[in-house]
Amino acid sequence: MAHYYTLGKIPHKRHTQFRKPDGSLYSEQLFSTEGFSDDYSLLYHCHPPTQIIKTEPQVDVSPRIAEEKMLQHRSFEGFNIKPAADFLHSRIPVLVNNDCHIVLAAPQQSMRDYFYKNTDADELIFIHEGSGIVHTQYGELPFGYGDYIILPRGTIYQISFTDENNRLFIVESFTPLRFPKRYMSRFGQLMEHAPYCERDIRPPQDLQTFDEKGDFMIRAKKKGMLYRLHYGTHPFDVVGWDGCCYPYIFSIHDFEPITGRIHQPPPVHQTFETNAFVVCSFVPRLFDYHPLAIPAPYNHSNIDSDEVIYYVDGDFMSRKHVTRGMITLHPAGIPHGPHPGAVEKSIGARETKELAVMVDTFRPLMLTQQARDIENDNYVMSWAE
Repeated sequence: MAHYYTLGKIPHKRHTQFRKPDGSLYSEQLFSTEGFSDDYSLLYHCHPPTQIIKTEPQVDVSPRIAEEKMLQHRSFEGFNIKPAADFLHSRIPVLVNNDCHIVLAAPQQSMRDYFYKNTDADELIFIHEGSGIVHTQYGELPFGYGDYIILPRGTIYQISFTDENNRLFIVESFTPLRFPKRYMSRFGQLMEHAPYCERDIRPPQDLQTFDEKGDFMIRAKKKGMLYRLHYGTHPFDVVGWDGCCYPYIFSIHDFEPITGRIHQPPPVHQTFETNAFVVCSFVPRLFDYHPLAIPAPYNHSNIDSDEVIYYVDGDFMSRKHVTRGMITLHPAGIPHGPHPGAVEKSIGARETKELAVMVDTFRPLMLTQQARDIENDNYVMSWAE
């Protein structure tokens, strides 16, 4: 996870008396992972963060599975997902399994009347189009094009968008999202060979404390159900916090590509990992510089993973008819590679301007009904052109 950080006012020692100017106690909250055995943060509230005053009936928002088993390359037009005013209503799951949900969203309005909390999953929100601010208990996270917003599960947040033109690629992860272990020292620092460092991580800023009582609704998702919980105090009543478990932003534009004399394998693009899948960033970079190098990727078989690529911007010399927001799914069990003619065409090319996000899952993905609605027919036959 991210390195130690602190913001606002905190006491000298944890779990000790921390009093307000009027002499009453602030309320301490431990936000911990893996019980009490891994990363955590301590937050100090004006009021206990436990005061539920009303609940409403839950709503089932589980993905509607259209195909559970398949062995076929697929392609989807992500920008064919229609915009929706509300942030939660705009979130459309397209590829899912028990480890992650891959979701597209095109929200038009900011979250004004409620706060949101995903209690099951860490969230990775990639900003393809749009800008704004994520408001959290930890402070504010300004975002824009190319940002990965990382929100640990249980984070309460509210998003303000600059305007209605927003396109998001979201991964909900049911195991913790972390920096790749091979990038980390045994003491937790990002090492010299890593493609980014702590300077590139943007933690929350401008902590604002809302010491308010009233009726504040938090929409919380758990096990595919969306609950409406009404609290008697504002969830952003934190005066200070510290620790290593908090939301942050990393820009895909700050990922430094690793290149070589011959074609490098996809792990050099790895950006995040979990126990169940990895996330990679394909960014503008120089091509291989061996005199006989073939820049196009070689044909390969995903022996034990499904490969999903979300195309953001730029030219993709290995594939035909790529559009912005397009998603390809290459499942385990079938080899795939460059489209016909792409290998010869790539020879002599000096660089690529491509920008894409890849998710490789270690267990098979299933298609939702919404994915079928935006599918490119006959993509599996595109290698026979």
